[in-house]
Amino acid sequence: MFVETEITETRNNNGGKRPSPESLLAMFNEEERAKLRVYIGAAAGVGKTWQMLEDAHSLKKQGFDVVIGAVETHGREETLEQIKDLEIVLPQKINYRGNVFEEMDLAGIIERNPSVVIVDELAHTNIEGATNQKRYQDVFDLLDHGISVITAVNIQHIESLNDVVATTTGVKVRETVPDSFFKRADEVIDVDISIDTLRTRLRQGKIYSIEKIEQALNNFFRKGNLATLRELALRQVAQHQAVQDQEYREREGLEPSAVPEHVMVCMASRGSAAKLLRTGARIAGRLAHNDWYAVYVETPSEGPGRIDPKTYATLQENIRLAESLGAIVVRLKGGNVTDELLKFARKSEITHVIFGQSARSRWQILLKGSVINRFLREMKDAAVHVIPVEQKTR
Repeated sequence: MFVETEITETRNNNGGKRPSPESLLAMFNEEERAKLRVYIGAAAGVGKTWQMLEDAHSLKKQGFDVVIGAVETHGREETLEQIKDLEIVLPQKINYRGNVFEEMDLAGIIERNPSVVIVDELAHTNIEGATNQKRYQDVFDLLDHGISVITAVNIQHIESLNDVVATTTGVKVRETVPDSFFKRADEVIDVDISIDTLRTRLRQGKIYSIEKIEQALNNFFRKGNLATLRELALRQVAQHQAVQDQEYREREGLEPSAVPEHVMVCMASRGSAAKLLRTGARIAGRLAHNDWYAVYVETPSEGPGRIDPKTYATLQENIRLAESLGAIVVRLKGGNVTDELLKFARKSEITHVIFGQSARSRWQILLKGSVINRFLREMKDAAVHVIPVEQKTR
């Protein structure tokens, strides 16, 4: 698993300053085998590639040797900008039937031997003449050579869901990834976005070219289709976590878990949490369990009389929405947000944790820098969901 920490003044759970890049790299190298992180999304445009590139920059800042093996920008300017100064292993050129095709240079990446490689479009079928028929097979080879991989796939490309997706959307997806692939994954993370936001991105030409927009809106990107695909993505992540938990208990000779599922939404003290809360309610409802928590940490600077009035009003609005959705609202107090959230999650036996991705605040730095990745590292029996949050100009 990847241990990521932003360069901030936050403290770690030992009360000291954040680990140095060298110590994080040493921790990473202590692992016996390469790690696999998979981002799953309901459809193109939810932000999987963006999230992988965010990971790459974060790891690079920590001193990890990170390269891009394959990335598909689809001409999106924001994705191109996100690549910035990341090293790219150039694709290999393969002649096939008189034409030249580009494929990920598997041999070149293995020779380069980075710590981590970004591999987009997991379900891609390689052209004849490549080492493997499928890109997910390339990923297996990279892992076998001790190279950790961060990759992404849309839910419709998972083999067991192929018929369900075809029935729901009327689109038969030809390129698939076998379910067995995910047994190798150390982390499977859902990247979500609201249906209206996704359709807006499509209309703005940020997903497909202009000539394909109307057709997509009226077919695959219909609201009903997207709602089903989002639910399938959530279920896939939950199922993966349940299997991992069961396998762990079998290896350790433990009894099957009798603990019910518990969902925890991590709210910031500022910024709207509506999307996170609605996702939490949806997951809790699917698990047929009523107890779920909306949790925020009140730091010393946010206590009574100190918190900004506008921030306080937004927080109260979040609390009202959480309660209306059936959440148990929990206020924690402490100077270290990460530590307080972890303590509560352990005490409450949380099995699903929901974080926002991109709030413009100190909370963003904490989430992207330590909270999410510490949960992935320290709470192996909890599924982590990363939900992109709309940024508002202040």
